[in-house]
Formats: sequence, C-alpha cells, structure tokens
Amino acid sequence: MTPAALGPTLVGILALCAVSVGVLSLARIPQWWAPFTAVARAAVQLAAIGLILSGVITDIVWVALALLVMLSVAIATSTHRLGWSTRHVLVVASAIVGGAAATLLVVFGSGALAPTPRYLLAIGGIVIGNTMAITTLTARRFLQAVGEQWDQVEGWLALGAGPVDATRALARSAVHAALVPSIDQTKTTGLVTLPGAFVGAVFGGLSPLEAGRFQVVVLAAILTAGTIAAVLVVRLLGDVQRRPLGP
Repeated sequence: MTPAALGPTLVGILALCAVSVGVLSLARIPQWWAPFTAVARAAVQLAAIGLILSGVITDIVWVALALLVMLSVAIATSTHRLGWSTRHVLVVASAIVGGAAATLLVVFGSGALAPTPRYLLAIGGIVIGNTMAITTLTARRFLQAVGEQWDQVEGWLALGAGPVDATRALARSAVHAALVPSIDQTKTTGLVTLPGAFVGAVFGGLSPLEAGRFQVVVLAAILTAGTIAAVLVVRLLGDVQRRPLGP
C-alpha cells in the first residue's frame, strides 16, 4: 500500500466502523463496540501475517507451522464461544481438525489443486476459518436447543433412549441451520457476490476461468469441511447426561 492510499483507506475504515458502532449503540445492542475492535484486530493481524508470509509462503515447513497456528487460534476461538472446558476443547478440536484435514486430503489427493505450499496455505486458511465458524454455529445452536427442550430430551432418556438418540432430532436441526449460510453463499456465487478468493486470484494474474476453477474448489471444500465438522461436533456433544448450562 502506498503512503498516498493509506490516509483514505484509514478514513474509509474508520467511517464504516463508526456507522456499525453507531447503529448498534442506538439500538442498545450488547457489546455495540465489537465491530470496531474486530476490525482493529483484523488490521493488526493481517499486517503482521502479511509481513511473515512474504518470506515463508514457498517453504512447506513454515506453511505447515502457519496452518498449525491458524488451527490453534480457531480451536481457541470456537471453544471460547461455547465456554471453556477440557471437553469442549477436545470436541471443537476434533471437529475442526477432522473436517479440515479430510477435505484437504481430498483436494490435493484428487489433483484438484497442485500440492504446493502456496495453494496449501491459501485453501488451508480459508477452510480452517469457515470450519471454525460452522463448528461454532452448530455447537451453540445444538446446546441451546438441548437446554430449551430439556424436558423432551429427559423424557426420551427416561424411556430408555441413549443420550445421542434422545438429542438426534435437535442435532440434525442444528447441523442444517448452521450450513444454510454457506450453502446460500455457494448457490449465489457470481450472482450476488464475487468471493474474495476469486477476486484475489484475478488480481494476482490468473485468468477469470482459472480463478473460477480455484473458487469452485474452495467453495466445495468449505461445504465439505463444514459438513464433517458440524456432524462431528453434534455427535460428540450429543452424549449429554444433564441439562447444558448454555453456550
């Protein structure tokens, strides 16, 4: 970024944050300052990661280390949303790592993308981030539903059903609801949105057709990883013995 572009960029970002914070504050929404702090953190983190990755993007060892850091932060973030406990850490880690790892194995094992450090970092980061979001949404919705409908779950348990069977309908509903945003975004790609991976690939010099190929692989990977993670997280959380305290 040139010095001449830095000033207008900062003004624009601050203006956008001011609008978000102002609307939430006027509506008296809890944590109305969250958009500003989130954008500020994102700016600092992207600046730092940009400096770091400029020197390691072609080194598979450093790329693997970067992905490990991404996974650790994703697990910590999702666990924080559910409430810290050893069980939640293990459940979230299993879901995110399982979904992301299985998906990346298919992507590179099938030859859909060349197994280069650059592609591994690009698609790995995207998949991990989206898997984290889907895991959080699924787990929170599931725990909330179990808490709200505990009488129904307890009734099934009293009739002799196992915990997983007693919460099966709630688990299916949570998985479906959590996947809706990703499915809708995928269905409307090119009509409603131009995804960042596509735009970035075009700006990076790829032809629109090649960028579109990369984007379709990314979208399919996001849905696959999210699906695996969502099903895993409700399966692992489904072994309830008492009413959840809530996410």
